Amino acid sequence: MKNFFSSIKAKISSPKFDELDEEEGYVELDSEAIEQRTKILVRPFILEDFEDMKPILDTLREGHTIALVNIKPLKERDLIELKRAINKLKKTTDAIDGEIAGFGEDYIVVTPSFATIHKTKHMSEVQQVE
Repeated sequence: MKNFFSSIKAKISSPKFDELDEEEGYVELDSEAIEQRTKILVRPFILEDFEDMKPILDTLREGHTIALVNIKPLKERDLIELKRAINKLKKTTDAIDGEIAGFGEDYIVVTPSFATIHKTKHMSEVQQVE
């Protein structure tokens, strides 16, 4: 019975210092996987139709992309759809604590929460259209 408890104690107790020295002292990490997660992507989008919003919104929700959205094609075709698309972008930007701003006449810049847009007289705050 004494041997039984001694064997359990040996299995449960921490390893001896000699045993620790025999183990390898490092772990190899996949540096490519870590690098991919930390890089920020600046990605252009063209908004030709309201259905083009899905990939933009999905990418923004991932949180690693700054979106440059060309709204000119939709602006020339359908202003009501453009207002609807901008409202959707604004709501998603608010949900992810990001920022959104107009850049010139035909572009909108949308950033995740970690980025800030430096607004100048050439850029305008995008307001929700009622």
